[in-house]
Amino acid sequence: MSGASGFLGRHAVRALLDRGYRVHAISRRPPASEGCVWHEGDLFDGEWVQGILDRARPRHLLHLAWETAHGQYWTSPENLRWVEATLRLCRQFVEGGGRRIVGAGTCAEYAWDDAVLGESPIEEGKVPRAPAQLYGVAKDATFGLLKAYCNAVGVGFAWGRLFFPYGPEERRPTLIPSIIQALREGRAALCTHGRQQRDFIHVRDAGAAFAALLESQVSGAVNIASGTATSIGDVANRLGALLGRPELIRLGALEARPNEPATLVADVRRLRTEVGFVPKIGLDEGLRETVEWWIQQSARARP
Repeated sequence: MSGASGFLGRHAVRALLDRGYRVHAISRRPPASEGCVWHEGDLFDGEWVQGILDRARPRHLLHLAWETAHGQYWTSPENLRWVEATLRLCRQFVEGGGRRIVGAGTCAEYAWDDAVLGESPIEEGKVPRAPAQLYGVAKDATFGLLKAYCNAVGVGFAWGRLFFPYGPEERRPTLIPSIIQALREGRAALCTHGRQQRDFIHVRDAGAAFAALLESQVSGAVNIASGTATSIGDVANRLGALLGRPELIRLGALEARPNEPATLVADVRRLRTEVGFVPKIGLDEGLRETVEWWIQQSARARP
C-alpha cells in the first residue's frame, strides 16, 4: 500500500488490518497504525520499489500516494511525475504476480460544468470526464491507462473517485480546518456566499471504503462519497455553533471562484450495492469529532 501515512492512508491501513490483511506500507514517514510492515522510501525510486515488491510479493495493491500540497497540487508539474511513478509501480506489481489494483482518483476528473452537472448526483460512466486542471487531467489519464493495461494482462482493477474528505488529523488549511482555526483564535471565518453544495465524507469512512473496494471484485470507477449534498454555508454555521462563535462566521465576505460548480454530489449506488459499503459517520458527529481533535492539539501544544 502506498501513501500509508497520509490523511486518507492511515485510515485505510486501519481498515485493512481490521479485515485481516497483512499490510506492507510504503511511505516517506511511518504510518500512524501499528501492526503493518512499514517500508520507508520514495516511490519515485523504481529500483527501491522493485526490491520491496520482490520481498513482499503482494497480491493486492492499494495506491493512494500522490501530490497533495495545498494550493499547489491543482497545477503542479509534479502530477506528471506521479503519473510515471504510478504506472511503473503497477507494472512492477503485476510482473511480480500481483492480481488486483485499486487506485485513488478524484471527483475533479468529472466535468465541473453546471450545464453538464445540473443538480443531479454524478454517476460513474454517465457524467463526462473533462477535468479542467492538471491534477484532474493526470488522475484521469492514469485511470484510462491502468484500466486498459489491467484489462490486457487480466488483472483486477478499480478506481475510487474521492469527493470531499474531512476529519481529524488534516493539517492542510482546507475549508473545515481553516474555519476551526479562525474560530479558535477569535478571528472572523471569512467565507464565500456558501450556497455551493458539496459531498463531504468523513476520512475514516473514506479509508474504510477503499479497503472494501480492494476486497471486492468490483471493477472500474466507483465514487467514494456520502451521497449527501451539504452547503458550505451549512458546514460553516455548524462549526460556528460547535465552537460557540456563530457570530464570527462571515458568509459572503469572499468572492466565489469563477466557474465554480453549484453542486458536486456523488451517486453512490455502486459503492453501496456492488461494493457493499455504507458510510457510518454523519456530518454532525464527524464535525464534532474534528473540532474535538483540534482542541486536543491546542491543549497539547501549550507549555
